[in-house]
Amino acid sequence: MTPHVATLSLSHFRSHRRARLALDGRPVALFGPNGAGKTNLMEAVSLLSPGRGLRRASAEEIIRRPEAIGWKITAEVAGPGFGHEVELTAEPGQARVTRIDGKSATQTALARLLRIVWLVPAQDRLWIEGADGRRRFLDRITLSFLPDHAEAALAYEKAMRDRNRLLRDQVNDARWYAALERQMAEAAASITANRRAAVARIVAAQEGAATAFPAADLWLETDALDGAEAYAAAFADSRVRDMAAGRALVGPHRADLLATYVDKAAPAAQCSTGEQKALLISLVLANARALKQDTGAAPLVLLDEVAAHLDAARRAALFDEICALDAQAWMTGTGPDLFAELGTRAQHVAVTEGRGESRIVLQGTAP
Repeated sequence: MTPHVATLSLSHFRSHRRARLALDGRPVALFGPNGAGKTNLMEAVSLLSPGRGLRRASAEEIIRRPEAIGWKITAEVAGPGFGHEVELTAEPGQARVTRIDGKSATQTALARLLRIVWLVPAQDRLWIEGADGRRRFLDRITLSFLPDHAEAALAYEKAMRDRNRLLRDQVNDARWYAALERQMAEAAASITANRRAAVARIVAAQEGAATAFPAADLWLETDALDGAEAYAAAFADSRVRDMAAGRALVGPHRADLLATYVDKAAPAAQCSTGEQKALLISLVLANARALKQDTGAAPLVLLDEVAAHLDAARRAALFDEICALDAQAWMTGTGPDLFAELGTRAQHVAVTEGRGESRIVLQGTAP
């Protein structure tokens, strides 16, 4: 049995006052007019992994208006030999609370239940905008392979924030810096090693794959540093420059992910919009393929509005690849015709909007 969301229930989550879906592990095709609440359902699924979900929204931003009461997501997660209930809640003005099987848990614990990869329209400009978006994209890939990557990233961010505060306050006590730099260095070494491993895994997963989507050559542009000792020395050497800048100028927070369209030998940033989209889809599929090779099970794949940007042939090829992976892929589109090629290989869900709230109807698509 492929790991999947077996049931999903929402309460006062964005446009959904109440919603419930019962699912069997097949791909899920969500269709309906723009603004009906399709992406909101997909966002709820994305929150079953560490972080702020595919929209990177705060708990407060998710609250349904105008009621402005707490929201809740409940999901039954099933897979080979396991089943768990995940509950996510947030009250107004409060942080998100995670429970697994009724017990309080950290967000990072979610990564050990489900591996989730996604592609959303906001990433379409990934290759031509700032490096921070590419780092987030790479870190999502890395997290899918190495769940502990989230803990290393959190440790690094916390130590760097504390060090930046010292820098801005012009503190000169070397002992305070040394302690924080040691924490940063250990986390930085782990982050860089994890990212390099993830890039290598994605590149390897593309080799020899029969796919309608173009291959990308990837590399990580980062400091020429290897190991915690090298990072600790670099942070210490950079203190004077960092104090002048008020922030750390060395470290994995300045890394970048670069890509080349292999067949054309062209940097991704110089490719057409359609080619850039195809490269992104290729990387998400490679990520899913590699995870299945490594773990024996495909991850959940979330593809928001992907069908509308593909011609019929490439759309059919995408559906075939997803079904071959045996992945529970969640896809959105404006009409059922976009998912006609899936037929009974998927569950089809109509999402409509009426009287200020979203409504969902599971269509009759027995396998």
